[in-house]
Amino acid sequence: MTVANVMAMRAAVLDRSAALRNIAPAAQGGVPGAREVGGTPAPSFASTLQTAVQKINANLEQEDVATEAYERGETTDIATVALMQARASVSFEATLQFRNKLLSAYKDIMSMQV
Repeated sequence: MTVANVMAMRAAVLDRSAALRNIAPAAQGGVPGAREVGGTPAPSFASTLQTAVQKINANLEQEDVATEAYERGETTDIATVALMQARASVSFEATLQFRNKLLSAYKDIMSMQV
């Protein structure tokens, strides 16, 4: 994985994010606030979260495999190993920050008086 690949992935994420902001609301009769993606209902929050956690886990496993291969001497490309370690570290840290924000929001909601 090179810097160009990482930058291409970043650009793809930014493009996808911009596209998601521009999606029109779902047709009448659907769940209020639900959106459609390409004519199909948007996935639930739980399934989206599960998919994201699976991708992060896959990144961590790829990093472990690459690090172990380097330690055994099977590969000599330290740049790729370092890049994979950085990617895994950033994704894990982002997951922790997301969890912290989610717990904070939950606590705020639970402390609200109705």
